[in-house]
Amino acid sequence: MLSDPIVELHQWFESDAGRYVQHWEQQRIDSLLSDVFGYRAVQYGLAPFNALSANRMSFKAYAGPQKLNAEQSAGWSASVLCLPEQLPFDTDSVDLLVLPHTLEIAQDPHLVLREAQRVLMPEGRLVIAGFNPWSLWGARSRLPWVQPWFSADCQPDVSPARLKDWLKLLSFEIDRGHFGCYSPPFRTVKWLDRFAFMESAGDRWWPIFGATYVVSAVKRVAGMRLITPVWKRKSRRRSARQAATVATQLSKFNALVP
Repeated sequence: MLSDPIVELHQWFESDAGRYVQHWEQQRIDSLLSDVFGYRAVQYGLAPFNALSANRMSFKAYAGPQKLNAEQSAGWSASVLCLPEQLPFDTDSVDLLVLPHTLEIAQDPHLVLREAQRVLMPEGRLVIAGFNPWSLWGARSRLPWVQPWFSADCQPDVSPARLKDWLKLLSFEIDRGHFGCYSPPFRTVKWLDRFAFMESAGDRWWPIFGATYVVSAVKRVAGMRLITPVWKRKSRRRSARQAATVATQLSKFNALVP
């Protein structure tokens, strides 16, 4: 007889497998957001984790279906309860929006992305973390005769290829993408650690089958020329040195996702 599934995704992240995923994603998101500048940043969902911790924007807000407790509230400038399909922000008002596994719990993932496109400013950045249905974990979650793998509210149906198409239709340009967490779907840290060698092997030999992915995209507006401040123009030489690395990451991601 199957045991009752974990009801909410944030509870699943308290398991060994969840901590394994969260650790990998936090590292990738931190590296993506450390140099993203602006005034207003928003994270939707997963209240126990602050995906914006490495970002230096002065205003960081949490939006989600759960109310923050006192400890969680201390890390945010503001918080609001809402659905991901109905974000209570003005059009073109947010510089950075992070959606950690929001598409898996949403009733209409495509509408969530349309809302993200609406609230983000031109050249604003969208960062999405999601479970990969092409992975061993995704296959494990679809087996009807075994204990449910993810929480009951999580439906990992948005593949990287579908996400890439949706973002393109909404005038987003993907600039970075990562796959990770190649260990088989084990529930205990003991077995996850035993298969830690698969991280480097998977990234080299079967990267598209990582259990999770992190994608960074920029909202583009045709005909707009962004005037940057002086301090940003002075940093172009450093950006040029980083461009080769970013281009390599992007070409790798695009080559893997048809």
